[in-house]
Amino acid sequence: MNIQKYMAFVKTVEYGSLTKAAEALNYTQSGVSRMINDLEKEWDVSLLKRGRAGVSLTSDGLQLLPQVQRICNDHEILMSRIYDLHNMQSGLIRIGTFSSVATHWLPNMIKLFQQDYPKIDFELLLGDYTEIENWILEGRVDFGFLSLPTNAELETIFLEKDQLLVVLPEDHPYANCEKFPMHELENNPFMLLEKGGKTEISAIFTKYHLSPQVHFTTWDDYAIMSMVEHGLGISILPELILQRIPYRIIKKEMEVPAYRNIGIAMREQKSLSLAVRRFLEYLPYRKRT
Repeated sequence: MNIQKYMAFVKTVEYGSLTKAAEALNYTQSGVSRMINDLEKEWDVSLLKRGRAGVSLTSDGLQLLPQVQRICNDHEILMSRIYDLHNMQSGLIRIGTFSSVATHWLPNMIKLFQQDYPKIDFELLLGDYTEIENWILEGRVDFGFLSLPTNAELETIFLEKDQLLVVLPEDHPYANCEKFPMHELENNPFMLLEKGGKTEISAIFTKYHLSPQVHFTTWDDYAIMSMVEHGLGISILPELILQRIPYRIIKKEMEVPAYRNIGIAMREQKSLSLAVRRFLEYLPYRKRT
């Protein structure tokens, strides 16, 4: 209600007339007069002089008018901003992601989304699962792509099973095998895709009681592929990151298939902005067509 009173005061000064201010605001003259009287009582000051020629500012009114005008202008900007958000005329979508999703899913999603909503901006933060999970919990991103299951505090949506494959140099003795034997994983120098906490690859070693010769650990998929290409060892990488790669390496299924479950996670789906909720509708189009 206060903003209406402020607007009544500003418009009355602008038009020099209670009647004209009432017409502009679609109120009755008595309604505008009552709102200004309320302000005068509330602030214990006299704002306007009323006479036959109309109204004019008192000295106190002259002092307070600029601040009240600023409040009304800020309110108008706020309402305009809210309108833009609801009509997708502005906004920012913040996404936590890892490299394979950033490389192979998000470009197509963002391209299609921006064809429909060109004024929405994006901020992508690349990290490992632990970092992305923390960003979601801290509110640094609106949602993130993760390997499921994840923190029980988060709401999640399952998207896809992504097979884990062994990658080998082209001249490796098992380059022509149908499926890579599990026991051979510990008989070669190993490049481990991992940072921060345990991941799917460490879980494979634990499950099958394997002790690999880990010579290099990183969260950079492409660094691992380059090292494998140069014959420095073997590794296990998700199938998603192995699409359209420039490296001369061999991909093999493991003797016992293994997968990671890719999904998205957020604090509360109901609290997401309209722009984020609309963007999530483009998830079915994440793959390049």
